[in-house]
Amino acid sequence: MGLYDRYLGARIRLSDAAVPERIALVITEHDLLEQGAYGTLSSFLRWAFDAGTSTVMIYVSVLDEAAIPTLRTALSDLDSPREVSVRGPDADSAAETPVQISIGLGGRREFAAAVRRIAADAAEGELDPEEIDEDEIERRLVFQSSPDLVIKTGAERLSDFLIWQSVYSELYFTDVNWRDFRRRDFLRAVREYQERKRRFGR
Repeated sequence: MGLYDRYLGARIRLSDAAVPERIALVITEHDLLEQGAYGTLSSFLRWAFDAGTSTVMIYVSVLDEAAIPTLRTALSDLDSPREVSVRGPDADSAAETPVQISIGLGGRREFAAAVRRIAADAAEGELDPEEIDEDEIERRLVFQSSPDLVIKTGAERLSDFLIWQSVYSELYFTDVNWRDFRRRDFLRAVREYQERKRRFGR
């Protein structure tokens, strides 16, 4: 670990501001094709838990559905310091484990799937339409918790991923791609989070 990394780590530890309790990482299937990508992902998890984060949510966006089985197998075998759960794009929800991974085709598809499940339950009389609220919708999403910090590498856009969950999250876009992501890039994201004043839409 370099001197600058130690400096950033010390700034985070000595700050009175909280670290993000829940961190979401948005990457793509192409990011995971890069050499060493899974090793970087394992390191990311260690960095996050070492910093004091309790939950890491990883959203892997895919364009080709044929890649999903291979990604699910590889991600299930990920070297992680905490328990991992992996879900596909149409899963009811991700297990409430410390590391939650979703292989997704986009937030709009996820939201549409949630609405279909609600409609089916209402049609079968298992759900009163008058009782449908935000909590009921969130219960049907893959990630049921809202991340405090969302990290997106390589581009200043989220596309349509985590469109419900990230509405009040702090967004951090790196100027490096996933293949070049280092501990200092993670620490910079956490440090900037500490320096922001969260408004939650106000």
